[in-house]
Amino acid sequence: MAAPAAAGAFEGIAAEPEAFWGFTRPQLIAFGLMIAFFVVAPFYLYPVFLMKVLCFALFACAFNLLIGYVGLLSFGHAAYFGMGGYLAGHAAKVWGFTPEVSVLIGGLTGMLLGWAIGSLAIRRQGIYFAMITLAMAQMVYFFCVQAEFTGGEDGIQAIPRGSAFGVFSLGPDMNMYWFTLAVFVIGFLFVHRIINSPFGMVLKSIRENEPRAISLGYRVDDYKLMAFVISATLAGIAGGTKAIVFGIATLTDVFWTMSGEVVLMSLVGGLGTLFGPVAGAAIIIAMQNYLAEYGAWVTVIQGVIFVLCVLAFRRGVVGEIGRIIKARL
Repeated sequence: MAAPAAAGAFEGIAAEPEAFWGFTRPQLIAFGLMIAFFVVAPFYLYPVFLMKVLCFALFACAFNLLIGYVGLLSFGHAAYFGMGGYLAGHAAKVWGFTPEVSVLIGGLTGMLLGWAIGSLAIRRQGIYFAMITLAMAQMVYFFCVQAEFTGGEDGIQAIPRGSAFGVFSLGPDMNMYWFTLAVFVIGFLFVHRIINSPFGMVLKSIRENEPRAISLGYRVDDYKLMAFVISATLAGIAGGTKAIVFGIATLTDVFWTMSGEVVLMSLVGGLGTLFGPVAGAAIIIAMQNYLAEYGAWVTVIQGVIFVLCVLAFRRGVVGEIGRIIKARL
């Protein structure tokens, strides 16, 4: 009885009419267009570039689940992304596991690390929560610098792609692309179901008015911890997939700048929107790829675009597009 009460307790968070499996009609159309794009794109664009977009899109979706639907700003998500990559790479190269098992090990690593850090962080709110996550992530970074299995500054190199389920070789880029797309779609749909479940309604209630959620009898800290762990797990899966794709896991993925990068992706695409993180990841990765010839100026250009998005698209690119569509309907 509590879940329906929470769903209707706060103005503006009631679920929209469903069209199919929790998707509204505009969302279903957008999902179809997104899938169609990723199916056709590898025949016209570099598959490795698209795989990088998919990995970071899943990473951004994981981060957006926490900040966009619970209101918790984590500055330490690189810890789960990077450690997921390290353990997945180690599992594939040293333990000889198949890629799907290695990716799951990356997710398990993110889950355990997320539970350990989240148990401490959720006791605080606002900037204190963000600083705790950043501090803990930096501890993970320095651990990776010193740990023997991570390879220190050299990282784990020559990670084999292997064969999915021991049958389908992922050596060719196109084969690896379909595997990466499958991981992304499963993760994306999982996030979507969480958002549109009674559990997701409670998360939105906590975001809108935490004291009210507590007054309704919800154990808010437990819900926040569960959301934190789920987000960390998906980040670990994204990091593990990236390590398998590129055959390397390095300190870059666990450094604090990676946490800042996923924040930027979510803000540019649109916080609290289903497709915003995907669009934000595509925009940022495309800029890094196609503006690489400008060297350090890429960071400056990203900063300018970020400022413009904050000023002109306060809801993010997807958020503003959604607002315009709703206004015309």
